[in-house]
Amino acid sequence: MQAEATTSIVVMGVQGIGKSTIGRMLAERLDVRFVDGDELHSPRNVELMASGTPLSDDDREPWLHAVGEMLAAHTGSGGVVVACSALRREYRDLIREHDPLVYFVEPWGPIELVRERVGSRTHEYMPASLLQSQYDTLEPLAADERGIRVSVTADPDEIVDAVLTDFRSQTGRHE
Repeated sequence: MQAEATTSIVVMGVQGIGKSTIGRMLAERLDVRFVDGDELHSPRNVELMASGTPLSDDDREPWLHAVGEMLAAHTGSGGVVVACSALRREYRDLIREHDPLVYFVEPWGPIELVRERVGSRTHEYMPASLLQSQYDTLEPLAADERGIRVSVTADPDEIVDAVLTDFRSQTGRHE
């Protein structure tokens, strides 16, 4: 099992919610590596999503294992922050099989706000048409899951401050 001092964070949620922005800022403030979970998808998954086809659980499972393996691989190096949708509890449970102490950050906002954000950006393969299916799939963090749900209506610096305060409280880290 990893030491408590390891930073192991997954920033989860729907596309366009700010996972990468928040994840990069957290990684920088914690002085650990940031990994965009999109980079861990198989070429087939990328093709499916690019065509507007939501992934099935069978498509998603190897990717979730890759995310968990990424977390576990960094336990000896101080840790890592990974951006990964992890929309369902069962997906987060699979990630926890690799890293039981992972801390989840769930940025959250109304679909209208996120739809506006998604409409103003270009993603390599994730079409805006998949946003509704992601909201339909999303299971918010449960009270027994280590992590925090934060509103994305605040400034990113304020969001990261709130996350770090909660992370340090839950993990006992005060640096």
